Amino acid sequence: MSAPEMTSLAVVLEAPGRLALTRLDLVPPTEADVVVDVSWSGISTGTERLLYTGRMPTFPGMGYPLVPGYESVGVVREAGPASGRVAGERVFVPGANCYRGARGLFGGAASRVVVPGNRVMPCPVTGADDADADQQAVLLALAATAYHVTTPPAGSAPGAARLTHPDLIVGHGVLGRLLARLGTLADDENPASAAPTVWETDPARRAGANGYKVLDPSEDPRRDYRTICDCSGDPAVLDTLISRLAPGGEIVLAGFYHQPVSFSFPPAFMREARLRIAAEWKPADLAAIVDLVASGRLSLDGLITHRSAATDAPAAYETAFGDAACLKMILDWRRLS
Repeated sequence: MSAPEMTSLAVVLEAPGRLALTRLDLVPPTEADVVVDVSWSGISTGTERLLYTGRMPTFPGMGYPLVPGYESVGVVREAGPASGRVAGERVFVPGANCYRGARGLFGGAASRVVVPGNRVMPCPVTGADDADADQQAVLLALAATAYHVTTPPAGSAPGAARLTHPDLIVGHGVLGRLLARLGTLADDENPASAAPTVWETDPARRAGANGYKVLDPSEDPRRDYRTICDCSGDPAVLDTLISRLAPGGEIVLAGFYHQPVSFSFPPAFMREARLRIAAEWKPADLAAIVDLVASGRLSLDGLITHRSAATDAPAAYETAFGDAACLKMILDWRRLS
């Protein structure tokens, strides 16, 4: 590409609470890179909300101005000879770090990105005109995050079996719904999968269950859950969850917590409770999800509730963060470059 073309319109968080659509220069691609024209990108109501409000804990790469976004779908415009990809390929982009003048902490919310070819994943779409599948591909990162909850922790013995799917999931947002959908899938390692229970305190979010039940926590008398997965991000929830565990049960933290997480020791001691943190997904998780979606076993239907032109990004972010009816907001970049 010629130098004048190496720019991109991007969502830029200039400071907490201040967001703009800005044209940024891109770093030149190497032989291992691809240049992707983005069609759609998703807004995360977890990490991106923390970045927007200024509550994100400090960690390497943190700082403003930054380009958010790690859920993008687009078409490869150019592919370097060592990228492993080809021009015209439709791919999922889990973020990029390719900007001059702004940090690419996640970096996917832009009209064009430069990213190593080995970081993108071909999308499981059935055809170029399959608009629904094209948009739904922005959900692959969240689906891979849900899948990662079920995989053996780092350091497990080679060949370790997949962990049991959670039988209680806290939170019926997109991550909770994906985890519940995965929990209803029976396979060779999980042949008699029992549908999980999902807790949701917001009545407006209890609809949309398919093959599992959603309850207000006060309506659930059970205190023998073997595995509980918290998707709420509520740092004060642990004591409640420990009280619902079976002896030797496990709690998996799949949310992101901006405050210290603590719990009362005696109830956990009496149950010999185990605590596990599920961090970000790995490439194998994403590959597994792509296979499940492509085969039709895992549906991504009904999870994207709002769409907005990328030119209206400030209002779209407000809706994503402030409207309980918004499960997933995606931005349309197709008419921008």
